[in-house]
Amino acid sequence: MQIAFVASRAPEAVAAKALLEQRYACVELPQATVVVAIGGDGFMLQTLHRVQPLGLPVYGMKTGHVGFLMNQFREDDLPARIELAHASVLRPLEMLAISESGSSTGALAFNEVSLLRQTKQAAKICIRLNTSVRLPELVCDGVMVATPAGSTAYNLSAHGPILPLESAVLALTPISPFRPRRWRGAILRADTEVVFEVLDPYKRPVSATADSTEIRDVVEVRIRQSTTRTVTLLFDPEHNLEERILAEQFEA
Repeated sequence: MQIAFVASRAPEAVAAKALLEQRYACVELPQATVVVAIGGDGFMLQTLHRVQPLGLPVYGMKTGHVGFLMNQFREDDLPARIELAHASVLRPLEMLAISESGSSTGALAFNEVSLLRQTKQAAKICIRLNTSVRLPELVCDGVMVATPAGSTAYNLSAHGPILPLESAVLALTPISPFRPRRWRGAILRADTEVVFEVLDPYKRPVSATADSTEIRDVVEVRIRQSTTRTVTLLFDPEHNLEERILAEQFEA
């Protein structure tokens, strides 16, 4: 096992990385067979984007506040913990955003792709699924598509559904919808292509964000789950990601 340690810039994470590197043999990222990411969920998302092209599994250790995607930080028995870890394979969303200038920007999202209004005026968005218009006009602060792994993050805060990890579905969730007032979103098959068309983009500009990548003044955004890209997260058996997502549904 060849371990590469990476850490956020937070002082606790930097100190934890130094402690682990003193105790365990480690290598640089290109020589690694597994990556240990130290920090919080935000840093874990950065790490997933960084290592996805390398095909390396990632074992997270929490020094941040939430750490839903992380394991507890313990200095002892790290190689044994990694060997016994449960693997969760995640497929990111692929976003293609077209801006007012006509430029196209692609990005990946392991949690969600969200559209948000840029001004005080509500956004007006047409929603197409594959080739069919399903909602001609959604008046809202925004709308998102979330993966199962991301369904307990921003999606849950917007009152979207929690999705089981192996469910092969996506959550389509409005953010503060005004019209239709009763629409609360939808659960879609994972192979659905979602197309958001921004109506009146000059008067009601909208930005699109895939995890931490933001594109402003978009006119159309296409989203679909990747069929070729994956990333593997490693979790201690007693607290794997599937169990965490299940447990979230019974939180008071």
